[in-house]
Amino acid sequence: MPNASLDQEYLRSWIGRSETVNDVIDAPKAAAMAATLDVAWAPSGADTLPPLWHWIYFWSANPMSMLGPDGHAQRGGFLPPVALPRRLWAGGRLQFLAPLMIGQQAQRISTIKAVELKQGKSGPLVFVTVAHDVCVGGTIVLREEHDIVYREAPSATDAPAPAKPAPADAQWSMQIEPDAVQLFRYSALTFNGHRIHYDRSYANKVEGYPGLIVHGPLIATLLTELIRRELPDRKIVEFSFRALSPVFDTAPFSVHGNLSHDGGNVALWAANGQGALAVQAQARLA
Repeated sequence: MPNASLDQEYLRSWIGRSETVNDVIDAPKAAAMAATLDVAWAPSGADTLPPLWHWIYFWSANPMSMLGPDGHAQRGGFLPPVALPRRLWAGGRLQFLAPLMIGQQAQRISTIKAVELKQGKSGPLVFVTVAHDVCVGGTIVLREEHDIVYREAPSATDAPAPAKPAPADAQWSMQIEPDAVQLFRYSALTFNGHRIHYDRSYANKVEGYPGLIVHGPLIATLLTELIRRELPDRKIVEFSFRALSPVFDTAPFSVHGNLSHDGGNVALWAANGQGALAVQAQARLA
């Protein structure tokens, strides 16, 4: 295999690769997610799965022998073999086309859509976009584009980039106390072996983080839960989010939202423990 770390043409040969995972949207796993979020809900077959909870299904259960040192699957299988040490969920865009119901048999078809090499201030970056179609009975009920970024680990002398302050004009807010048990539970529910979320020694000593990193998808889910709390009768039909700076379990963070004047959209964001903008999101409502 050639050295693929900066070989964009080689990495782009992964575009078009796909994999299919079948799953049942079962009630016990949804109940475990409700418990992890501290939401009072006993799911049954008559219920619709809340937005973004589909991330706890469609596991890619790689054998231990096929995992890399960070807990992710080894590079070069479905995802391209990007030889940069840090891998992060950078954001995504979703369309909710029809309800995904408890008890349904569902299928997720994933396809590598794009691979792009860029040069950042701290070194090379590789962006991989994965398209996911979630289908029930051959009909697409959810469309998603998932952005993954690979980057170099910063050196000890690198100063972190200054983070933009979060807006201070929220209509809705919710304070979150990040907890190692909750991060472990969410990792288990999503079958996410990435050690930065539950292995404090690895996060501190190997990747140089000051604490455990709160999952970007978990923060995005908390943003949609804020909408569900404030507008329980409305439905999210589109959602997009972008991770801007990390959130660690060393301090409380917060999620916020503003409803547009016409009531059709919600601007959302998360602020880290220092008040910096961590995640920015937008939802369109029906």
